[in-house]
Amino acid sequence: MSKTRVVSDRISILAGWEDLAEREERSGIHPGDPILLSPDYRVDEILSLYLCRSSFARLEYETKRNYTGDYCLFFDFLWGRGKSWAEATADDLWDFEDWRTRSPRNPRKVGGARWNRGLAALSRLYGWAADREYVAVNPITMRTVTGRYGEAVSVPAARAKNARTSNVRWLTPRAFRRWVDVGLRGHTAEGRPDPRWVGRLEDRNAAYADLLLSSGMRLTEAASLLAFEVPRTRLEGGRYYSGRLARAVTKTKRARTFYASAVVLGEVEGYVESTRAEVVRRAQVRGRYDRHSQWRLVTHQSGRLRRMLHWRDQDGVVGQTPLGEASVAERMTYFTEGPEGLEPLWLWLNESGLPFRPASWENVFRTASQRCEKVLGEVMAEPPFATPHMARHSFALYMLVVLNHLMDQRMGLTVEERRDFRLLYGDPWRMVQDLLGHAELETTRQIYLAPVADLQLRSLLAEPAAEVSGDFGMPQERMTALFARIARESEGIQDVDERMEVA
Repeated sequence: MSKTRVVSDRISILAGWEDLAEREERSGIHPGDPILLSPDYRVDEILSLYLCRSSFARLEYETKRNYTGDYCLFFDFLWGRGKSWAEATADDLWDFEDWRTRSPRNPRKVGGARWNRGLAALSRLYGWAADREYVAVNPITMRTVTGRYGEAVSVPAARAKNARTSNVRWLTPRAFRRWVDVGLRGHTAEGRPDPRWVGRLEDRNAAYADLLLSSGMRLTEAASLLAFEVPRTRLEGGRYYSGRLARAVTKTKRARTFYASAVVLGEVEGYVESTRAEVVRRAQVRGRYDRHSQWRLVTHQSGRLRRMLHWRDQDGVVGQTPLGEASVAERMTYFTEGPEGLEPLWLWLNESGLPFRPASWENVFRTASQRCEKVLGEVMAEPPFATPHMARHSFALYMLVVLNHLMDQRMGLTVEERRDFRLLYGDPWRMVQDLLGHAELETTRQIYLAPVADLQLRSLLAEPAAEVSGDFGMPQERMTALFARIARESEGIQDVDERMEVA
């Protein structure tokens, strides 16, 4: 079957004598906006209007990317029936639902949660088109259900009822370390550097992965950090340092504090002072930043409670933007004047010295997991794999365990004292909720920390302490044994094979 194509930046065809950028601006098309091409290479004017000028254009980048893929699948299905997207009927949608979720003819069926996401994308498109009478019939039939607070809520009739809220997976600290060493640093199964390893930017990749695990940040939150937003380690030392996430880059659109270990921040500083400095200097020598299509030179900053970035662009236009309001796309355009010329403020750079796009981290993690499968497949029954979000899951599990340890052992609290402590400061569940930036405690309990939601952590942590101490004063041997036990008793937690660890 012919496939609907996505052009994700600018249309590359010039027409007449008009400047392309001016035509795009007049049409409301901006860099990064998706443009759909039908299998016969036609651009639908109404779809372009929806993708670039409706509320769809204000969605988060990842949501737009996912929804665009969902549209392509449905439009290809309709194309096979000789229909355009505007000719879809309710029967077409139900047939698509059957093919997508149940049909034995489909080798890549999806579950309820994945189907519901695609249905949400289609509901947004056809609701918009029906309101403006671009389609004669809305193929998304609706039904009324009772909401959480007893109110009547209208939802698509095709919505799956058996959808899993999340397919969450975790790694124990030692499993994540093995994944980083083998997948990102190119170590062998024996834990030694592989002389044949030709990995690129391994210090950047490892520092980013470790920062995710140490801080619990989401992919885009960590990927869009500016260099000056990373906490700096101090000579007087400290185990953890705090930083601040801007409101504009968080999923909840609320600023929050994050914490990262001194060890991980040392990795980030090492990357900044070595590999990052090298790619920046190479780009400067080649004049890449001077030819950059869009940049804003941050001349200075002002304000304490509300930091303001003052900038001027390549056309001499002067402006200012609150740091908390700077979007991910804006952040990629910010530069500063260094000793050798322009330098990006974006922390993570590619080999050309340009901002490494957040979506590209998925490929880095996927490639690392594939290498673990290849290298460790012969010595482990289940080699570790990871995604950026799994690092966040694993952070939540780790923090719950160590926070319970702090309350139970290090503080020596009795049952009554622990109750008073919870009343004053909140229990570890709420502490982890705050660290993750979840709006609802139930999200933290039921999804991220399901493996330990019903475990009696007090009894698990009550064994005698070993002599070697790890983070937060928790014995390293005790921590390893505890996580190994939780992994054995819970579904979805990856740990290192005990036999391999002994070998």
